[in-house]
Amino acid sequence: MPTVLVIEDEKDLADLVAFHLEQEGYCCLVAHDGATGLAEARRCKPDLILLDLMLPGMMGTEVCRTLKGAELTAGIPVIMLTARGEEIDRVVGFEMGADDYVVKPFSTRELMLRVRAVLRRKLPASEVATISLGALLIDVERHLVRVAGEEVQLTSTEFKLLMNLAERIGRVQSRELLLQNVWGYSYLGDTRTVDTHMTRLRTKLGAAGELIKTVRGFGYKLEES
Repeated sequence: MPTVLVIEDEKDLADLVAFHLEQEGYCCLVAHDGATGLAEARRCKPDLILLDLMLPGMMGTEVCRTLKGAELTAGIPVIMLTARGEEIDRVVGFEMGADDYVVKPFSTRELMLRVRAVLRRKLPASEVATISLGALLIDVERHLVRVAGEEVQLTSTEFKLLMNLAERIGRVQSRELLLQNVWGYSYLGDTRTVDTHMTRLRTKLGAAGELIKTVRGFGYKLEES
């Protein structure tokens, strides 16, 4: 059972998040300030930390920087929780080593999807057998995709594109980032190849193609219906 440490000074929110984590089958620990959370992370070495940015005494960015700078805790993934959604705050969080970023107010469903996705990425590939989203089933090891039990034939590029979204459920991926992660080259001023492949992928997935959402002017994300 994965252990998740919640470092959040708003007690009601921390209790709500802890409740939903436990409902999802996780073991949950809670700390209400940065110094206590840091000590708890060192003591129990959780599988994931949900870390508020604005904490009393010790800011979340400092907690994250300290965690990522120590060999004992560097490998623990961190999801930042904050009411501040400006791009500069996200950049700072990622520069400190955060693995994901969720802006308040957030739905607990979205947060649970982010938690699941980050923990899945932490697992060795051999332990991630399948990814299931409604009627969509992805067999990671065999590179097979099924929709409502029927196998869907995808090209290697289409499978990589789908996996890139599935491993980051609920998180928007820019066209430029998809070009880099799936095709292996940097943005050269033309992202139409991403849109073309995404259209083909949606068509092949049929009804499950609706799980892929377009974020106008930015990119795509995969989320449960």
